[in-house]
Amino acid sequence: MGSDRGSKVVIIGAGLVGSTFAYSLMINGAFSEIVMIDVNRARLEGEVMDLNHGMSFVRPATVRAGTYEDCADADVVVLTAGANQKPGETRIDLLSRNTAIFRDIVGKVTASGTEAILLVATNPVDIMTYVTLRLSGFPPERVIGSGTVLDSSRLRYLIGRHCRVDTSNVHAYVIGEHGDSEVPVWSLANIAGVRFTDYCAVCSVGCGRGLPKDEIFGEVKNAAYRIIEGKGATYYAIGLALTEIAESIIRDEHSILTVSGLLSGQHGLRDMCLSIPSVVGRKGILMRIELGLSTEEQALLQRSAVLIKEIQGQLKI
Repeated sequence: MGSDRGSKVVIIGAGLVGSTFAYSLMINGAFSEIVMIDVNRARLEGEVMDLNHGMSFVRPATVRAGTYEDCADADVVVLTAGANQKPGETRIDLLSRNTAIFRDIVGKVTASGTEAILLVATNPVDIMTYVTLRLSGFPPERVIGSGTVLDSSRLRYLIGRHCRVDTSNVHAYVIGEHGDSEVPVWSLANIAGVRFTDYCAVCSVGCGRGLPKDEIFGEVKNAAYRIIEGKGATYYAIGLALTEIAESIIRDEHSILTVSGLLSGQHGLRDMCLSIPSVVGRKGILMRIELGLSTEEQALLQRSAVLIKEIQGQLKI
């Protein structure tokens, strides 16, 4: 995959998530060629034109409308297309609509003969990652879902806000499903290596109540619903999360991210796509990291897995 050329990403879906992701990538500068595909040609051309008009303010790159043939020599193909989540609708409710859409999309991507990494952002993302894996026939390491990368970022932000420290110094993960059964790993969460059970005792904020875990996690879990209720869709933060994943791939950073991917025995789970910390690099998911969870966290992860497995059992792929 092209050491003698620049890096290329194909984004399938020029909606709010796809176009915001393209904008973030353009500013980031990790890819020299950004190709967008969408069934709505007028919108696609409008988004590409708007992006190109800002090219003098960023690193040189090519941003253009393309076709599925562009997937052939792409390094990363990102799937953001799909039906929109409606107010009050769960991610699981989207399943039947988006599975039908993916049959067409993934078929066209694989027909190009691409050896790209497939990155899935369409909800419900864990199921759609599994659907993509099965429809594509790709090795598991080459099919990645955005998973709980955004959820983990939300958790870190809210902890940092409460404790009045920079979010980058907060280390905490959300694992399992990207959705209602996701699991915050409080037992391993820390600030600068100090567990919260110890940090709160010496914290200068002096709130007197420790870390309000239920309150914080409630905000994390319900964030998408609140944003959708307020403005119709989420796209800024997921666009940045996708950029983080794509950059780790193309620059072979070996970043540890809570992406969704096929489990092969970690935490006793198999044949499903869920999020756990994973080393991500040029060849996709290089390693899945099994955390030392508390008994309660392990039980919650198993519950999340049961829910996903039940839904997978209804799929006809």
